[in-house]
Amino acid sequence: MAMAVAQHHHRESSIDKHLDSSGKYVRYTAEQVEALERVYIECPKPSSLRRQQLIRDCPILANIEPKQIKVWFQNRRCREKQRKEASRLQTVNRKLTAMNKLLMEENDRLQKQVSQLVCENGYMKQQLHTLQPSAATTDASCDPVVSSSTTQQSMRDANSPAGFLSIAEETLAEFLSKATGTAVDWVQMPGMKPGPDSVGIFAISQSCSGVAARACGLVSLEPTKIAEILKDRPSWFRDCRSLEVFTMFPAGNGGTIELVYTQTYAPTTLAPARDFWTIRYTTTLENGSLVVCERSLSGSGTGPNAAAAAQFVRAEMRPSGYLIRPCEGGGSIIHIVDHLNLEAWSVPEVLRPLYESSKVVAQKMTIAALRYIRQIAQETSGEVVYGLGRQPAVLRTFSQRLSRGFNDAVNGFNDDGWSVLNCDGAEDVIIAVSSTKNFSGTSNPASSLTFLGGILCAKASMLLQNIPPAVLVRFLREHRSEWADFNVDAYSAASLKSGSYAYPGMRPTRFTGNQTIMSLGHTIEHQEMLEVIRLEGHSLAQEDAFASRDVHLLQLCSGIDENAVGACSELIFAPIDEMFPDDAPLLPSGFRIIPLDSKPGDKKDSMTGSQTLDLTSGFEVGPTTNGARDAVSCHSARSVLTIAFQFPFDSSLQDNVAVMARQYIRSVISSVQRVAMAISPSGINPAIGSKLSPGSPEALTLANWICCSYRQVCICQLLRSDSLIGESVLKHLWQHQDAILCCSLKSVPVFIFANQAGLDMLETTLVALQDITLDKIFDESGRKALFADFAKLMQQGFAYLPAGICMSTMGRHVSFEQAIAWKVLAEEDNSVHCLAFSFVNWSFV
Repeated sequence: MAMAVAQHHHRESSIDKHLDSSGKYVRYTAEQVEALERVYIECPKPSSLRRQQLIRDCPILANIEPKQIKVWFQNRRCREKQRKEASRLQTVNRKLTAMNKLLMEENDRLQKQVSQLVCENGYMKQQLHTLQPSAATTDASCDPVVSSSTTQQSMRDANSPAGFLSIAEETLAEFLSKATGTAVDWVQMPGMKPGPDSVGIFAISQSCSGVAARACGLVSLEPTKIAEILKDRPSWFRDCRSLEVFTMFPAGNGGTIELVYTQTYAPTTLAPARDFWTIRYTTTLENGSLVVCERSLSGSGTGPNAAAAAQFVRAEMRPSGYLIRPCEGGGSIIHIVDHLNLEAWSVPEVLRPLYESSKVVAQKMTIAALRYIRQIAQETSGEVVYGLGRQPAVLRTFSQRLSRGFNDAVNGFNDDGWSVLNCDGAEDVIIAVSSTKNFSGTSNPASSLTFLGGILCAKASMLLQNIPPAVLVRFLREHRSEWADFNVDAYSAASLKSGSYAYPGMRPTRFTGNQTIMSLGHTIEHQEMLEVIRLEGHSLAQEDAFASRDVHLLQLCSGIDENAVGACSELIFAPIDEMFPDDAPLLPSGFRIIPLDSKPGDKKDSMTGSQTLDLTSGFEVGPTTNGARDAVSCHSARSVLTIAFQFPFDSSLQDNVAVMARQYIRSVISSVQRVAMAISPSGINPAIGSKLSPGSPEALTLANWICCSYRQVCICQLLRSDSLIGESVLKHLWQHQDAILCCSLKSVPVFIFANQAGLDMLETTLVALQDITLDKIFDESGRKALFADFAKLMQQGFAYLPAGICMSTMGRHVSFEQAIAWKVLAEEDNSVHCLAFSFVNWSFV
């Protein structure tokens, strides 16, 4: 009897029950369910003819009505979606649980820090109240950083493995006190607020010796994998030139101790690079956490080449590292601490903010490490999709090679074969040559560059004022024709393709103005984009006038977020073949713009009232006595621009290429200065007294003339509010949604002003605007309409132009619904100063 009941339950469990369209249960046997599953797996699409054929060919499904089979498939899809959603929710719940744990620990740490600060504050008040002079020494004793005497004593013990283990354990304790304790007074990184979409929690040191940054977050990788990636510092830290492990031995407790020599690049041409001689300790804690901590050692560990190490300034790494804790259900919680002393005394004073800023360390090292780990995690899980069929690791290698090649050019290390050509010291452009460096970036000799002469690099650094780095880099990326010479790009591309040298006497080519940007991939927060640029060109020689002279560039663009704090912006590119293989040789050139932190009111910031300078002038110019100029400069933002361009050359043409390179880099610098002044937020600020063009009134005066004239002739307001006064008129005109342009009344009218929408419509700048004539922006029908209404415009003061098509400077068509033209009258003598145009609802076709 019991066996019969068991068999009955077994038969019941092999039957699948589903609701049909009428709400009744339909029972299927196990064989029928198995057949339906096979059909569903092979043809998941409901409308597939193949599915219907499979159902007809299956005898066991012949007795089931088609409507019931359809309902079964619908229920099957619903169950599959429910399972996927349940799995996703479980993953999200695990992540939220881990993040909640991290936030609770961070809250506990902050509470301890508050308690410590309250205690110290009370003690200091007591000391001040009793007027005891020991307050200073008491404060020093409370300094969380280990004193130099203690450090030196520890270093003297480093004569044996036992001595190294003692230093390693001391380093571990100090690192943990910074990562999870109150040894450093951490404050939240400006502009990096934690939240649901945040990568992690970021903090910088407020008051400690050296510069320090801290990050913690959740990563979907195992601790050992994370430690392996982070220990390979050159793979993710773009400023790391090399890392060599000289000695490795077991620590006796399951960990390892390594003696490491690290070289880092200098970000500009104006200061030497840094190197580090450190001890690195990897161990596992009792709670299962994995720790990698590191600190500097005393001594002269200089690597295998002492002569090459002489080009570096020895910097100090205070106890730093990574604490990686496994999470239940997979993933890890990671704490990162970077604490450095970059020896700022050894760089020019104007550059010292780069070496004394914890925000710079946070962006370049700490945040970069966490973002790289998260990027690898997302690529591993398949969440990141890249273009042109390239694998993520291949594209990451291209990005690293571009960055490394540009850093090599900026630094010009002797062991890479670089040597500086003769210069008198007052030269603004540095010319260096290398004949031995392998620029292929691969070990394949067949793909290496076979240059008979070598590589020539022209580089320079300069100071920029009042221009956000992200804004300038975006403009340089989108408007290459504003600063680049297409013939120079074509020369470099042709040399890389064939290994031949056509300079001088290279075939003249013409840039058509068409620039196509094809995205290859970007990082998870779009801090960095890798793309292919196609510049369309045609030969000017008659025998091959129809031959294509297109130039392709592999380009890396980063730091285009204006809200990022302390981040540098870069635009690095290299000519490539249009079919570029994975081991394609690269010769990177480009721009790097690094913001300089400055204290408000610091008179050292009052170097000049102009927007751009040669950086060398900043070393000699002292505080100005002009109070108005101080008021402007002390609120200005400064940044350092570094430019480096590389050119292949034949040994017989070195002098020719050097002359061309020097002239070209000066031309690029001049163009970038004009662009920076044009797009600078202060470029239209009347307080600086900027002129729109020679003979034109100041921007604010012209803005008032435009609005007043519009009100007089059109009997309505150009701006939404008629109560605007002072600088607000210019601001609102500049931000007006319609494209507003002004042109002169010369025999050939040229533009003298445009608001932001007008510049966007013409795809140009305020400086380049003055080279554009009125007739160039209209097509044939537009010119006829303008000429037909010109007499009416001059007679009654305004005219309405019908909808039509304009042309941007990049050759793109722009449609508009209506255009209004009116005379702009000067208030002094009521004479006609210029003509103004307002294009309503314009858009690119």
